Amino acid sequence: MSLHIRPLQADDHVQWQRLWAIYLAYYETALPEEVSATTWHRLLNADHPHINGLIALEGDEPVGMVHYIFHASTFELADVCYLEDLVVQPESRGKSYGRALIEAVYAAADAAGCPSVYWMTQHFNAVGRRLYDRVGELTPFIRYDRPG
Repeated sequence: MSLHIRPLQADDHVQWQRLWAIYLAYYETALPEEVSATTWHRLLNADHPHINGLIALEGDEPVGMVHYIFHASTFELADVCYLEDLVVQPESRGKSYGRALIEAVYAAADAAGCPSVYWMTQHFNAVGRRLYDRVGELTPFIRYDRPG
């Protein structure tokens, strides 16, 4: 079967919820339903054009998804792109679907005139980091969050 990547659509909601749950479980995170519902709403709402989502389909079967956000930067004149969430269902990993999703975000950023795409991952994501080392450049930045 061949892989097809396209923007999320309203009728993808059940598949998106399944993939979103896989993503959250991997990162040992639980979110209030209101947060997930708002995220879904923003992904499809024209009032939020800077937050976007793509779904990867093997035939008709959803196998992965990615969210990305365009935003202004103090270091660039053009907007930049933050690849926020990337997931491939466990039984479909190792088939280059994650790479294809990242490359689709690169293409969307190029089409939008964004000079850079960046993302973060947790230190224990060894499988993901092997892919990221092939498609990205590791930077020396360390992330801090507001406590609380």
